Formats: sequence, C-alpha cells, structure tokens
Amino acid sequence: MDLKSKVVMITGAGGPMGKAIAKRFYEEDAKLVLTDISENRLLQTIDMLTDENGSNKNIFYLRSDVLNKKEIKEVVNKAIGIYKKIDILVNIVGGIRAKKMDQPILEMENERWDQTMDLNLKGGINCIKLIAPQMIESESGKIINISSINFAGEPGYADYGAAKAAVASFTKTAAMELGPYINVNCIAPAVIQTSVLDRMDKETLDYYRDRTLLKRLGKPEDVANTALFLASNQSDYITGEIIAVSGGVSPHL
Repeated sequence: MDLKSKVVMITGAGGPMGKAIAKRFYEEDAKLVLTDISENRLLQTIDMLTDENGSNKNIFYLRSDVLNKKEIKEVVNKAIGIYKKIDILVNIVGGIRAKKMDQPILEMENERWDQTMDLNLKGGINCIKLIAPQMIESESGKIINISSINFAGEPGYADYGAAKAAVASFTKTAAMELGPYINVNCIAPAVIQTSVLDRMDKETLDYYRDRTLLKRLGKPEDVANTALFLASNQSDYITGEIIAVSGGVSPHL
C-alpha cells in the first residue's frame, strides 16, 4: 500500500485503537496528524512511534477536544500549514464516559444521552466539516468513521447503540453528499481488547467472546488493518459502506 505521500489525521490517537491505527499508518510511511483529549495518552503514542534514535519524523501532534470547535480547528489549520493538505481522516473518538457501563433505558438520564451522542457523533462531524472542503478542492480524500456492531441495539447500552447507529447513518449520507471525490466508510467493530474491558466482569467477557465465530475478542490491530485498507487505493471503489470487524458477529435487530 503506497501511503508515503499521504497525510493522515487520527482523532482519539491516544487510545488503544488510536495507537494501533497510528502505528500501522506510520509503518507505511504516511505523515501523521495525531490528536487526543488526553495530553498524557497522546505523548504515550508519540513515544511508541519514536525509534531508538529518538526520531519521530513526519508526525505532528496536538492535544484537542474534538467537541471544541476552536481546538480542533487549530489542529487542522496547523497541520495544513505544515503538510499543505490532509488526505485521510480517521474519526476514532467515541465510547461511553458514564461510570456505570450498562444502564436500563428507564434509568438513563438525559445528561448521559447527550454526552454519548455528542462524543460519538458530533466530534467526527466537526472534523469532517473542517477537512472535507479541502479534500473536495483537491478532488481526493478518504474518511473513515468508527461505529460498532452494537448499532443494532444491545440491552443496557441504548445511548451507545443509538449513537453508533447515527454514525453509521451519517456515514452513508456523507458518502452521498461528498462523492465523487471523497470516499466515506465506517468500521463497525465488535468488542475489542481495550481498557474498557477492565470495567466488565468475566461473565460478560465470556458472553462476548462466545458470540464470535472465531471464539476470541478483537484486537486493536484488527481494526487498524481494516482502516489501512479503507485508506488505501485498494478501496477506491468502496464508499458508503459499514465494514464489520467482529469475528463473525453480525449486527441484527
């Protein structure tokens, strides 16, 4: 995959999935624009990418909250000032920030609904609105969003499922509106081995593992390899698609 001349912006680059995706693109000699809400996590990613000679060339990084339009605009403007363009956008930021992961609909406060919808959907929209015009002008671009197989619904996670369904639907609409020059696709992972699993008991983990046809949980690298494919010219005729990375677990209602 020839990504040597490509500039890739990755949000949520400090998390396990962000680290894995940044690593795969860096291995392909892409130029990276990395951002995360946590300065410490972001620096950990930079340390991981820094070689034994202390070199981390072709990496620009800056802490930002994707929900803060001023902060994310600063990241985009500085990146374009350095690289003159952004070819690929990977919107990773998402999840659930509530202390209690699973919660019935009748107990879920509006504050949690708003927070989850904003975190999973609006941050990515903020980035796309800043970057897509430049992609259209250059008549080339790839946008990759992260949804979840839970977009079809999962008891106790109504807010998360609704938010990820919104991401999937938004992806299809964005592909319609931003074509023919921009490919917009979405990855829908099953449960991936990240720090979120620390908040799940063994019974829950066993349930998610046993649901897969491959009888294992996904790894961040599984998502990273899919993102790399969708960013490459090998996926030039793919747009508006939801790609499940789930070990064979299909989303269903």
